[in-house]
Amino acid sequence: MFANSFWALLPAIIAIALALITKEVYSSLFIGIVVGGLLYTNFSFTGTIQHVFVDGMIGQLSDSWNVGILIFLVVLGAMVMLMNRAGGSAAFGRWAVAHVKTKAGAQVATIVLGCLIFIDDYFNCLTVGSVMRPLTDKHGISREKLAYLIDATAAPICIIAPISSWAAAVNGFVDGVNGLTLFVKAIPFNFYALLTIAMMFTLTWAKFDFGPMKLAELAAHAEEQHGDNTIKERSSMTGAEDQPTPPVSGKGRVIHLVLPIFLLIVSCIIGMIYTGGFFDGETFVDAFAGSDASVGLVYGSVIALLITVLFMIVTRVLSFKECMNAIPEGFKSMVPAIMILTFAWTLKAMTDSLGAAEYVAGIVEKIADNHALMSMIPAIVFIIGAFLAFATGTSWGTFGILIPIVANVFGSDINNTLMIVAISACMAGAVCGDHCSPISDTTIMASAGAQCNHIKHVSTQLPYALTVAAVSVVCYIIAGFVRNWIICLPVSIALMVVTLLIIRAIAPKEAHD
Repeated sequence: MFANSFWALLPAIIAIALALITKEVYSSLFIGIVVGGLLYTNFSFTGTIQHVFVDGMIGQLSDSWNVGILIFLVVLGAMVMLMNRAGGSAAFGRWAVAHVKTKAGAQVATIVLGCLIFIDDYFNCLTVGSVMRPLTDKHGISREKLAYLIDATAAPICIIAPISSWAAAVNGFVDGVNGLTLFVKAIPFNFYALLTIAMMFTLTWAKFDFGPMKLAELAAHAEEQHGDNTIKERSSMTGAEDQPTPPVSGKGRVIHLVLPIFLLIVSCIIGMIYTGGFFDGETFVDAFAGSDASVGLVYGSVIALLITVLFMIVTRVLSFKECMNAIPEGFKSMVPAIMILTFAWTLKAMTDSLGAAEYVAGIVEKIADNHALMSMIPAIVFIIGAFLAFATGTSWGTFGILIPIVANVFGSDINNTLMIVAISACMAGAVCGDHCSPISDTTIMASAGAQCNHIKHVSTQLPYALTVAAVSVVCYIIAGFVRNWIICLPVSIALMVVTLLIIRAIAPKEAHD
């Protein structure tokens, strides 16, 4: 009765709406999950209980990919805690404060670090957050702005980085085509990702913000003026009170932060190519394209953790006992993120069981059958991809659904520029929806990395993401007809900058209304 129809999207829509209205994410997600269970079982009580907890929650927590991601999160939490306890983060903060003198400089440093950590979005969110929080706090940058910078350099960077877990995920969606070649050809047309980067640098250069983010920045500036930029609500992902700060070693140096991060990057790359068969004779590119990102990240992070513990003990900044105490504390720091992720995955299972993907796929196929709309397909696919990712909270699932459909429409012809543009629109739309959605795992990780209230992060980021999305739609309309990235990309960046400058010119007038 409710399957393969608009009703399939209702659980996610309810969860998102409640989260934005009530500012409380756990109950909102759970209500959405229950609604999904009720629709699937046609309002059977026992059936709903079975579907929600057994098929949904337990099913998601027993999925090997999800378990791998949770283990990776726990290990990352332990790594971050070790770096903090050893004094590495504090030492880097002191170094950064001495060398980065301005608020704009702190934002640029955050953006650049986010762009450099392109291997995986989860890795990016938590690493950039732990490293840059002391510096951004020092310069009076709100946790909401930090969360936005983290989120905007996570998925948008990974989706244009050929060597990333996202590139590995895209590979294989088009039969008979080298996935990596397709991915690289699509990069110049990935307007949402590229314009998000342009937006961050423009906002920093022009020194302005708008919407709820401006209010958050003004509040953070006021806190800085009063010498209080560590308000507990800002430093907690959920708004709950934080635990007392544990003792930090006074012997820590910058190397106690830099080396663990370097080890994480190298180990995760090795772990991913190992799962792709690199050590069994595959080329680096093929091994990365065929890797199991979840398992590879677990291998890499665990190896990095073991070496980091040994390094901390050998350099005598932490004792063995202190290292072991830091590991469960790191686990505890990840509990809010793990809870929200579990609920988000369960909600996705509800929409999947109701046939949300099939419903959206049917809409796309009907549009594709209309040859008069052929040049408009990239813009239409972008909008549909953004909506689907927003409603389901998964970008990987979204382009996994849409890319094969688009490839079938164009006959998997890698030399067909319109197909490349449309596939890029699939990926861009998926990242856009992921960026906007409060139930997206990347958005959740950005909140955790910045230690920002999750709903505040979503509500302050949304106007920024929607601004980029609106410009991207225009760019995909242009690209559908022009089909030349050398023309389209400069035009798109110019449109983005001009749009922001217009907003800046209008914003002060609105403030006085």
